Amino acid sequence: MNLNDRGISLMHEFEGLRLEAYLCPARIPTIGWGNTRYENGQPVKMGDVITRERADELFKNIVTDFSKGVQRLVSANLNDNQFSALVCFAYNLGLGNLQRSTLLKKVNANPADPTIKDEFMKWTKAGGKVLQGLVRRREAESKLYYS
Repeated sequence: MNLNDRGISLMHEFEGLRLEAYLCPARIPTIGWGNTRYENGQPVKMGDVITRERADELFKNIVTDFSKGVQRLVSANLNDNQFSALVCFAYNLGLGNLQRSTLLKKVNANPADPTIKDEFMKWTKAGGKVLQGLVRRREAESKLYYS
């Protein structure tokens, strides 16, 4: 199970690149390709500024940690698209949310279960409100999962 280019492209598309720290919809300081922390665990602070090269390096290092985390959580044999969709999901919502999710339970029980799409779609809210960007992201993740 490997994170593929389709998964990386999906994360880049939905996270976007911002070289100055900003508040994401959940009001968490974020920088680069959607990073809320640096490799050393320090949180991003408002006022932080990075270069494109640093943003790419940070993304590569952080997404590697997420890939390893998803590998630890998944007991089923997945193809790279399925795995990449789950890494994209976890990168956005955190490994803890993936670990506690019915999505993960269904993936581990039967990766071909058609109701897995419904589990992706349960994760479309931030601050208690459905966000169209999250609806589009979950649809794209489920589409990648089933491709």
